[in-house]
Amino acid sequence: MFRVFSCIFVEHDLRYIASAVLICVIGSFLTIRLFSRARRGSGIEKVIWLFLAGFMGGSTTWTTHFLAMLGYLSGGQAGYEPAQTLLSFMIAVATATIGLSIASYGGRSLLAEAGGMVMGLGIAAMHYTGMAAYEVQGSIDWDRRYVIASLIFAGLFGVLTTNRVVRPVTHFCKYSSVLAMILAIATTHFTAMGAIDVVLDPRAVMQNEVVPPVVLGFGVLSLMLILLALTAATYLIDARTTQAAVEQYRRLSLHDALTGLANRAAFNEQLADIAMRPADLASRIAVLSFDLNRFKEVNDVHGHAAGDEVLRRIGGRLAQAVGEGEFIARVGGDEFVALKHLYYKRSDAMTLANRLLVEICKPIEWNGNTLTVGSSVGIALYPEEAKTIDDLVAQADVAMYRAKQSGGSMVCFYDSSMDQAARERNALAMDMRSGLVAGQFELYYQRQNDTFSEEVVGFEVLLRWNHPTRGLVNPGEFIPIAERTGFIVELGEWVLRSACLEAATWKNPFGIAVNVAAQQLADPRFPTKVRDILNETGLSADRLELEITESGIIGDHQRALQIVRHLKSLGVKIAMDDYGTGYSSLSTLMSFPFDKIKIDRTFVDGLSNNEQSAAIVRSTLILASSLHIPVLAEGVETDAHIAFLRKEGCMQVQGYLFGKPGPRAGIEHIVNGEARDESTPVVAKVA
Repeated sequence: MFRVFSCIFVEHDLRYIASAVLICVIGSFLTIRLFSRARRGSGIEKVIWLFLAGFMGGSTTWTTHFLAMLGYLSGGQAGYEPAQTLLSFMIAVATATIGLSIASYGGRSLLAEAGGMVMGLGIAAMHYTGMAAYEVQGSIDWDRRYVIASLIFAGLFGVLTTNRVVRPVTHFCKYSSVLAMILAIATTHFTAMGAIDVVLDPRAVMQNEVVPPVVLGFGVLSLMLILLALTAATYLIDARTTQAAVEQYRRLSLHDALTGLANRAAFNEQLADIAMRPADLASRIAVLSFDLNRFKEVNDVHGHAAGDEVLRRIGGRLAQAVGEGEFIARVGGDEFVALKHLYYKRSDAMTLANRLLVEICKPIEWNGNTLTVGSSVGIALYPEEAKTIDDLVAQADVAMYRAKQSGGSMVCFYDSSMDQAARERNALAMDMRSGLVAGQFELYYQRQNDTFSEEVVGFEVLLRWNHPTRGLVNPGEFIPIAERTGFIVELGEWVLRSACLEAATWKNPFGIAVNVAAQQLADPRFPTKVRDILNETGLSADRLELEITESGIIGDHQRALQIVRHLKSLGVKIAMDDYGTGYSSLSTLMSFPFDKIKIDRTFVDGLSNNEQSAAIVRSTLILASSLHIPVLAEGVETDAHIAFLRKEGCMQVQGYLFGKPGPRAGIEHIVNGEARDESTPVVAKVA
């Protein structure tokens, strides 16, 4: 080790060493960024990025070597044989390109480390080929111990370079991979230089064909500076383009495709942002909830095209009607919500409600018909009746339903007398617990189909509640209550165990997937529960797929990532459900190891008549293809939907076009009929 330090600080000009270090750091950083970019690409794009990464990596290694060699003080005349110098450059670029390609195409297998080993040993091969080109007045003696040590350093740090990129454990791994590449180059070079001992002989004659060090140094440095500038420009242009695409995708995901208004995600973001601002004791927040009266009649009489036109025209009017301190969003089919945060007295909220009602009630001319709708508005105020922001939205909905019961275009403020609905929800919550014990819950199945052959490839399992007095309770009623009370954890575990138990008895080994609620995923014991259920039911782990939504992982990203990785270690598959409804979906996809993406039905519904919905679905399919993640589209109901999805390459679909959900008896001939060639997934959802 002392010999290596002595070689660096005594036998080298430190100015050249500093230049070599600078080139090594910048080049290694660009190489790793290009390699990371290549791993996200596909097809010819991936090949191009890998070539750029390999060329930059090889050039960095070669330039670092020769800049450091130019600073080596041999004590006599020295030069470089041109042919072997060029050969060393070719070896550096070739081995870096091959190694990074193996690591990239190897995915998360051991080929990732094998590729790093190839690149690391290529650094050593380049060094010793370059040293073979080094001509001095005398001879060079080698110490084999240092040669062997340099090869070990090259392989070890080469492996770490790709390992930290392919298997990151923290956000800083991308920097540790850069450090590993720097160490691979530096330790290999200076350990190998410590292995040589130059014995000068004044009688020795230098060959005429050698390249003088000054000429080589100028050429090497000029070439590398140009290469660094071009590579950095290429990477920055691509990063800028990617950022622009992300911003465009975010804008699309925060706006309703039909009306152009903000959507539910944007409204929730706006509300949270306002709630976090410094409190103004004189200022209040008002939320107005409203939907359209007589809108169903427009759809039934004139068709969905007329209904879409009504929504578009009203959306445009509402956007023009809001002023400073006001925000409007479409949060459902014909459901809208408005926010006023410069509110001081009740009349301010009433003025906004009346202004919106005037715009909604204006007649709409369509294909020679005059269409008219109305609305009922519910208003909740904070901090008056509502004590929290979550209560604010719920109370506005309650007030809106009270306004609808009153008839006409009414405006109703929330008051505590409306808590009867809350009492009914509490009663339903208690009934759920007893209903689970009494066996009132049942699993329904909906078919999933191959987009091109239309053959059944699996089933989505939906939860249904047969209440003894209420009849079949809509999941939209009891699931939110279960989530608010925490009962969703027990209910979800029952669904998981029941689904696994049923699937284990099927003659044909279909896979199953169970929807996981956010509260389940937040439980650190959840992976252990999954393992125990698989052991109890005898279902193979590779037949289980768990669906999670983005809302279930954004609260505590790191904890959720750890749990997902634990689940993956059991052999379970992970799918992202309702993709596209959250604006951070892109970053989520890149950090979580998903096995499938399910496009939300709201985007599929607008495919045939809305360009923004089509753009979101198309971009999702392109992104998923580049990440090698299969896609299933939900809510497929028309021939136009299936035609679009076939054209864009979506492999799996489900929806009313192929069948409505029903009890197990309806699929018995599939799961216990003639055996299939291979296992295909079944999706189970607590909804």
